Amino acid sequence: MSKTRALVRFFIKNAEHTSNPVVRERYGRFASLVGIITNLFLFGVKLAAGLIFNSLAITADAINNLSDSSSSLVTLAGFKMSGKPADEKHPYGHERIEYIAGLIVSFLILSLGFELLQTAYGKILHPEPSVFSWLSIAVLAVSIAIKFWQMRFYRSIGRTIDSVTLLATAADSRNDVLATSAVLLSLLISRFTGLELDGFMGAAVAVFIMISGVKLIMETVSPLLGAGPDRELVSQISDRILSYPGVFGLHDLAIHNYGPTRCYATVHCEISAEMDPMRSHDLIDNIERDFHTDLGINLVIHMDPVRLNDPETQKLRTMAEDVLTQIAPGLSLHDFRVVHGISHSNLIFDVTVPYSLSESDDDLVFQVKSAIASINPKWRCVIQVDRGYVHT
Repeated sequence: MSKTRALVRFFIKNAEHTSNPVVRERYGRFASLVGIITNLFLFGVKLAAGLIFNSLAITADAINNLSDSSSSLVTLAGFKMSGKPADEKHPYGHERIEYIAGLIVSFLILSLGFELLQTAYGKILHPEPSVFSWLSIAVLAVSIAIKFWQMRFYRSIGRTIDSVTLLATAADSRNDVLATSAVLLSLLISRFTGLELDGFMGAAVAVFIMISGVKLIMETVSPLLGAGPDRELVSQISDRILSYPGVFGLHDLAIHNYGPTRCYATVHCEISAEMDPMRSHDLIDNIERDFHTDLGINLVIHMDPVRLNDPETQKLRTMAEDVLTQIAPGLSLHDFRVVHGISHSNLIFDVTVPYSLSESDDDLVFQVKSAIASINPKWRCVIQVDRGYVHT
């Protein structure tokens, strides 16, 4: 890892400013160029060895390296395009292009694996003897070493800039290490036992490629569909908001992004109803500004005034919370308030429901209303069910 950091500091200006989109693009370009150069080198050496020694497994591995080089080209284009500034048609920027580039790479890898599997199947049916050479063994050993270095290199940079594409590429390099090791093993087995496993090992390489493609598709589609936020980020946002004097609680936190460095969040903050409106507005403004300046998060806060010194409201809230606990674990309430009337009192609140709970909203509301009415018929509930928010 230290060698990777040394390379990064040498080739990337202001490498420590990873939240800067310009610096992030430099990281992506650097990693992509390294991938193009090293994979083209491996392709040339392995292709020559595969043709000279009549080894389908080595040739298949060479073509896999060529696909890796092509993937690096797509990644390079993706980082370049994702670095474009926001415009009128795309006010949230273009960073999601990186995910699309990763998706293209995934399908290329998957299709290549399928083609190689067909070729390997033919070799299994009609095997041809491979020409053993310690030179081919040396070529494969060097390839394994380079691919292992690639894995660590991509993983280091991918974690540094939080790049799904580069982390997936690191996993692909790890698979290449295993696949090339299988090829090397087949040659050694053939040399010392006479068993021709070239076609079978070629098929194994193809399967590794296809598995890698499927995994990459799953990993790159997830953020495009709207993957849930990292729990560490949720805790960081929640803890920081609650650290401000005057904020007594928060709920309805929603976090979404339009790329690795474009994070947006909305949240409801509970503020004392007795606080002067101008002071509470100033508090909210300061929190939003601090998040944008310090964390690069575009935060929008809805202010919920709560009565902190009303014993009756607090008592009724505790009663409602106890009812929710009895109905199902994980239920919570917020925005609780009481409106008294002549014949009855309305208990108005929102209920946050976890994804793990399969009951319908109507059934849930009916259970809560029935349970509270059984305690006191004069209490009538007005309930809003919340789903889809981050649970803090």
